[in-house]
Amino acid sequence: MKTYLTYGFAMALAGALLTLALFFMGYHNDPAKLQTAQRIGMVVGIAIGFVGISLGTRARRAETPESEPFGYGRALGAGVMVALFSCLLGFVTNYVYMAFINPGFGDIILQAQAADLEAKGMSSAQIEQAEKVTRFFISPLISSAFSMIFGFIFSVIIALITSAFLKRSDSGKVPPVQAA
Repeated sequence: MKTYLTYGFAMALAGALLTLALFFMGYHNDPAKLQTAQRIGMVVGIAIGFVGISLGTRARRAETPESEPFGYGRALGAGVMVALFSCLLGFVTNYVYMAFINPGFGDIILQAQAADLEAKGMSSAQIEQAEKVTRFFISPLISSAFSMIFGFIFSVIIALITSAFLKRSDSGKVPPVQAA
């Protein structure tokens, strides 16, 4: 359990530091820069996921005695547990960011969305209607919950991939035969 928590914490911390870096570089304060921030966040977030889940799974595999199997299922379980702790801790950091550090971030998202919809030729009434729906989803609690859920789904996909490479092969060992 300690391994999962350690690597999950490291992933959540890396994600929080990425968010703060984007904030301090001004990407979360300007609607024109928001799309770039989202792309950077997606690419670096995927990298954080692969590195964190891989390292956590490898650490769990190293803790497992050589005499015990560490196949795909156990590797996947380790990756999913790291992902779970990462997403739970990420929920907290995302909420703190949106509620206390950058409470105006929701307005930046709304401005960026309105500009995007306007560029697509939507009427002001349609944009206003879309804004009402979006405003609900960008509240700190709802946004953090959705980030946690979708982050967990993507992390499980990453764990499915990394587990195929991080499982311990049997290396041709024949299990001992037990007398009846």
